[in-house]
Amino acid sequence: MLWTHARISLSLKDKIIAKIIRKYDGELITKNDPFYSLCKSIVGQQVSVASAEAVWRRLNIKIKQITPKNIRNLSDKELKSCGFSRQKIIYIKELANNFINKNFNLNKLKNMNDEDAINYLSLNKGIGKWSSEMFLLFNQNRLNIFPIQDIGFLKGISKNYKIQYPPNQKYLNLLRNKWNPYCSVGTWYIWRTVDPEIVQY
Repeated sequence: MLWTHARISLSLKDKIIAKIIRKYDGELITKNDPFYSLCKSIVGQQVSVASAEAVWRRLNIKIKQITPKNIRNLSDKELKSCGFSRQKIIYIKELANNFINKNFNLNKLKNMNDEDAINYLSLNKGIGKWSSEMFLLFNQNRLNIFPIQDIGFLKGISKNYKIQYPPNQKYLNLLRNKWNPYCSVGTWYIWRTVDPEIVQY
């Protein structure tokens, strides 16, 4: 219901996003597994969707189920064979340990606004603003995430709105205000225009 309302609202405010919405079916899908989503956001950092999916497929073949204990039990060599960089091995192992040791409480996010939630998630090594935004958008279903650090998103804006890449901050602010309070939905549709694979975390 919310997704339908968001599509209508965005279409009334923005004729370009309205055209994109008419073209693409579907809606955001979440696995509803916080550890899975955060791991996938680490894998997706600073690489293309295709590259991230290749690493993710190899990881799934190796351990079948993405759980903190399964990740912790993998050797660095095994993770490297999946395509993890040295830095990402450190990040994903520390994340697994944080979940196992209950070093942070995701239930706290329920009472936080987006900015506070990003700051809280960023207490985990390797989880910065981009990864936090992906988690809030895909796992927590926050409706108003506008990920200006995402290269695919910025390229999609330049492509669809026919402006220079990267878009300047003034233009991004205008677009954010136009899409508010459904920036996440607008973002998802922009992603659909730049990658044939539906983005999912």
